[in-house]
This record gives sequence, C-alpha cells and structure tokens, in this order.
Amino acid sequence: MQNISKINCKIWSRLGQRGTFFGVALPEIAAENALVWVLTADLADLSGLARFQNAFPERFVNVGIAEQNMLGIAAGLAKEGNTVFATTYATFIAMRSFEQIRHNLGYQQVNVKVVGSAAGMVMGMSGNTHYAFEDLAIMRAIPGMTVVSPADATEAYKLAWAAAADPRPMYIRLTGGLNCASVYDSEYEFVIGKAVTMREGKDLAIIASGTMVREAIMAAEILETRGVSAEVINMHTIKPIDAETIIRVASEKKLIVTVEEHNTLGGLGSAVAEVKSTVSSEAAQLFIGVPDTFTKAATYEYLLERFGLKAEMIAEKILMKIESL
Repeated sequence: MQNISKINCKIWSRLGQRGTFFGVALPEIAAENALVWVLTADLADLSGLARFQNAFPERFVNVGIAEQNMLGIAAGLAKEGNTVFATTYATFIAMRSFEQIRHNLGYQQVNVKVVGSAAGMVMGMSGNTHYAFEDLAIMRAIPGMTVVSPADATEAYKLAWAAAADPRPMYIRLTGGLNCASVYDSEYEFVIGKAVTMREGKDLAIIASGTMVREAIMAAEILETRGVSAEVINMHTIKPIDAETIIRVASEKKLIVTVEEHNTLGGLGSAVAEVKSTVSSEAAQLFIGVPDTFTKAATYEYLLERFGLKAEMIAEKILMKIESL
C-alpha cells in the first residue's frame, strides 16, 4: 500500500474514484494476493482496468453485457476461495443484478465486492437509464451486505485495500468522474463502519457521503461566515452505519443535516434517521439529496445545481431550516 501523501492524493484526484480504485489500488492488491479476481460487464477501458488486465490476464474476466451472469460467475469463484471484485455502472449492477446479488452474495455470504461505478448523476447526458440514485436503498436492504461510499479518490484507494481484507459481501459505490476533488491530502485512519469527523462544530452536524463530503465541508465554511458552527462527518459506510457517532451528535446538536447524491428516500438520510429514532433526541433532521423524482438528461454540474447539491445551496437550505426551528 502506498503512503497517503499530497502528491499521491493530487494524482489520484485526477484519476477519480474509479480510476484510482481499479487502475492503482487493485493491481497493487493483486500483486500481493494471488486470489484476487476482477470481473467486468464490458466496461474494462472505461473503468481504468487496463493495467490490471495486462498484469493479471488470468484473473480478469470480461463477461460482456451480461451483468446477471457476471454475479453468478463471481459467486462461483468466491466459493472456490477467491476474493472477487465485480463491476459495471452502478445503475446496471445494483438494479439489473439485484436478484443475483441477493441470493448469491447476501444469502450465501460469499466474498464478492460489487463495485458500482459512476453512481449518482455523473453520467449526465446519458440520462435516467444511467443515473443511479436508488442503489443505496436497494443494496442496504439485503441482509448481510456491507455498503460503502468513499468521499474521494484517496478514500477509494484505502477502501479497496480494506475491502480486499474483508470477507463479507460488499457494495462499493463510486461517485464523481475524472478530476474528482480531494477532501484528504494526508494519512488518516480508515475503518469500514467508522465515520470520520472532517470538521468540528457546536451548533449542528452535517453528515455526508461520497462526493457530497466536499460540498458539505465547503457549506460548513460558508455557514461559519454567517455565525453558524457546523460539524462535518464523512459517513463513508452506510451499512453497518456508525450508530455511536449518530447518537452522539443527536444528543449534542440541535440539527442533523444529511447530504447525499441519492434519493432522499432509503439512502444515507434514512439510515441516519433510523438510528436517531432509537434514542430520545430533540435534534431536528434536514434531508438534502435528490428528490423523489426522475429528471432530464443534462450535464453533471447542472444536475447538482438543479437539486441544490452545491455548497452554497446546501448552506442556504441549512440557514432556512435553522430559521424555522
């Protein structure tokens, strides 16, 4: 594993979460572990898998546009003692292959990491067929599935190593595209199931996942200029979620804000609310994400702005919520 340095973080941010996960981390992991396999549904080049394919052709399988078959093959390889990463666009692997993931991975608890790339709305002009803002809700409903969404390319790198060492079936949600902005530029502790506090604050807590972590940090900086102190938490693991951290902020803060590039139903916000409902708390919760609707094909930046997922818009929504309390 490489050191987490400023130069590495800068390089990885240009590659994005997908390029770093598949093009940097997995070849390194496979060089140390002869049981690591990668399967793709005709998305080798677009996933940055050329380096892995060239170095380990005997452990690389392109099944073609056959996502459901890919999960069956992956489960069979895992049953033989291998650690298998199976990948394609999040919309296809999470939805078209749901039954196979449920039965072959969740039910049988096999060591397959389902990697959904280009999650959220980063596919832009490809439209609703290629958007994935239901995948967290779908995957976390499967018993025994771990669900993780890294904040940036550096965390995607760390997650790849952690996933390879974890025997549980897992859904890994990669968001953003190339030139994915960094939130980390130095070493830190990454543990599946343990949130990371990015910024301290006393008035409210913003809990975010994926590329929304950076927007949350910038929103907190804007709020600071308006006299509002916001803690920012990177909840990279949606399942098993860090209940201890949620319970802490629910007891300390007057408001919890969840920010996600996902439907506001069933994703991070719902997972936080489920934990919050188990304790006595007066903290209100504001759900910021994609509303329960389909949208039109458009650029990624336009879609983020349309749904209020840019830092300035997040800050304004929070200020409006504070005024209503």
